[in-house]
Amino acid sequence: MRQELMSLPKGLAEEVARNLVMVANLLDEDPEQAYAYSRIALRLASRVAAVREAAGFASYATAKYSEALAEFRAARRMTGSVELWPVMADCERGMGRPERALAMAGEPEVNKLDKAGQVEMRLVAAGARKDMGQADAAVVTLQSPELASSSVQPWTARLRYAYADALLEVGRESEARDWFAKALEADQGGQTDASDRLAELDGVEFTDALVESEDDEAASDEEAGAPVTSEEPAEEPAQAEKPVEKAVEAEESADAGKAADAGKADDNS
Repeated sequence: MRQELMSLPKGLAEEVARNLVMVANLLDEDPEQAYAYSRIALRLASRVAAVREAAGFASYATAKYSEALAEFRAARRMTGSVELWPVMADCERGMGRPERALAMAGEPEVNKLDKAGQVEMRLVAAGARKDMGQADAAVVTLQSPELASSSVQPWTARLRYAYADALLEVGRESEARDWFAKALEADQGGQTDASDRLAELDGVEFTDALVESEDDEAASDEEAGAPVTSEEPAEEPAQAEKPVEKAVEAEESADAGKAADAGKADDNS
């Protein structure tokens, strides 16, 4: 990407790079904001393939599949690379055209993909089968040497998860549970919600421990007959004088009396 940006004037290249960094940082946490930064980069350098690709992924993350497909196609024309083929097929699915995605899975471009790309294409094809109501075919599509392999790769958890989900859809619950467990075992980065799916199949319910503790305390107070107190302290009755205040007033009265007697003595003298 840095090499591609070197074709731009230095100041412009730095500004485009800053926007691309923001796209990468925000893509998962705030896709809409990432999309906004991608449009700025696209306006500044639409002839740079890396910019078109980044804009495509930002559009894809915000479900703007038509825009994403257009950007991916532009990036592919500029580079001649096929690595975006699976995500382009998934855009077709997003646009409600699973049959086109399935057709792309049979194109010669798939043979040019690396192993990760081929697995990704298999996932897209299985998804297209499910979109078309062909759940059994989706199960068959995912059966592959990569699925059977015991080695853990970056894509292993997602592949096992997709297979488990497909098995569940065709009613093979016991097998689905086994594959959700295998997906969880391979999921080191939390890519899937396999643990939740397992708990759901096992009938396990999770509760909020903090809320449960507060409810228990409230129930205990009610059983003990504890009075309910307000947050603000009650005001003291106005007529209730404090003992210290009475003592001070008595002392001041006595001093005043002594002063008056002394004044009378001076007058008499």
